[in-house]
Amino acid sequence: MTDILGELEARRDVARLGGGERRIEAQHKRGKLTARERVALLLDDGSFEEFDMFVEHRCTDFGMQDQKIPGDGVVTGWGTINGRVVYLFAKDFTVFGGSLSETHAQKITKVQDMALKNRAPVIGVFDAGGARIQEGVAALGGYGEVFQRNVLASGVIPQISVIMGPCAGGDVYSPAMTDFIFMVRDTSYMFVTGPDVVKTVTNETVTAEQLGGASVHATKSSIADGAYDNDVEALLQMRRLVDFLPSSNTADVPQLPSFDDDGRVEASLDTLVPTNPNQPYDMKELIRKVADEGDFFEIQEGFAKNIIVGFGRVSGSTVGFIANQPMALAGVLDSDASRKAARFVRFCDCFGIPLVTFVDVPGFLPGTAQEYGGLIKHGAKLLFAYAEATVPKVTVITRKAYGGAYDVMSSKHLRGDMNYAWPSAEIAVMGAKGAVEIIHRQSLDNPEEIEKRTKEYEDRFCSPFVAAERGYIDEVIMPHSTRKRIVRALFMLRNKELQNPWKKHDNIPL
Repeated sequence: MTDILGELEARRDVARLGGGERRIEAQHKRGKLTARERVALLLDDGSFEEFDMFVEHRCTDFGMQDQKIPGDGVVTGWGTINGRVVYLFAKDFTVFGGSLSETHAQKITKVQDMALKNRAPVIGVFDAGGARIQEGVAALGGYGEVFQRNVLASGVIPQISVIMGPCAGGDVYSPAMTDFIFMVRDTSYMFVTGPDVVKTVTNETVTAEQLGGASVHATKSSIADGAYDNDVEALLQMRRLVDFLPSSNTADVPQLPSFDDDGRVEASLDTLVPTNPNQPYDMKELIRKVADEGDFFEIQEGFAKNIIVGFGRVSGSTVGFIANQPMALAGVLDSDASRKAARFVRFCDCFGIPLVTFVDVPGFLPGTAQEYGGLIKHGAKLLFAYAEATVPKVTVITRKAYGGAYDVMSSKHLRGDMNYAWPSAEIAVMGAKGAVEIIHRQSLDNPEEIEKRTKEYEDRFCSPFVAAERGYIDEVIMPHSTRKRIVRALFMLRNKELQNPWKKHDNIPL
């Protein structure tokens, strides 16, 4: 028996070494952790239970029968993050460059199936060079099996992808179908075809970083939801993110002990909105002063900065915050902002996370670039997302809510449950100056008349009270009481039930 136990330990030691000391050292020289080091950092100490440590590929072509390493380039299993079960796989770049083979794919799909059956999040750590060329179509079939499970799990369990090295070819499509993608600056990149192929086909000369680095995907393409400076920071932030997420679409939203006062009054909010209607202010200040202990996990911070989305807690329970940001493009809605917010709203609705929306929007961004780029359809995505959402929806209009953008931003007309406005709110078809120039076009040559008419329009329409008279605003509230009102509204809505008409699935304007 002693010999058998000794053999088991010896086999485990070999498997844990992956591609060997030399390749592990090379991984460290690139500033990257190994797959097993990443798993150990991501999960609670001692909680990792590994599956299929001894699995090997079955390929016999191109001399592969003589190159077998236990685990076959991916570490899979389950563990806990702050006591909550998660399933995960981490690609091991030290073994065949982390390339995907048939058996490698089977290890991943096994974890995906278990996560779906047991209704727990699945996290994928990517550091690989794509399909294993020696296996040909068998590797491609493996990708297809992984993709199919990504789709079946979508909206059922949270799926998170962390790109911590190369991620190319077929490898990029699995992360693309997950809920969140995070990258590491300078060491990770994602692209369908690499710089060499791009050079051959289009004659463009680009580096891997320029083509698909974190700087590109976190700010330009919107592929990545965030980027971090190194592996350690990225994994610690993933632990923080998981704390905000329910385990599945049937699980309750996480409830953590809150050391913040539900009735906390923030006097500084009374002066947050400047007297000058064209002067910007930072909407993140409002979010942090409403959220428990100022804790806010922002999603896609570097992309479409004119809208803010992310997770926080109110009275210990997770909420999704969406807010126009006057500091960027005056908080206007454009194609990028609409897509960013729509995806976040739909995620929250999938998993029963209440939505808190702060509105200061002067409208949709005009111009040929936006119209040619499909602003109508992209704007409709956000409208669609809010309209179909059945979770509790609380909206606060802080300043401007003009035109169709007022409707889109979780208005009462899109089944907003509680819609508040600050006294500084202006709810109208457009700003007073533009409206007067249209209504009183014949008086444009008389500055005094225009000024008088503008003042009349402002007094009549540029306030929250016309909307309040019609019941479109439930109450005009004092800014300093915003947190307290949101806490109470969400408490009142905690047992909300709302069903949309049955359908196989909707047809969102993609």
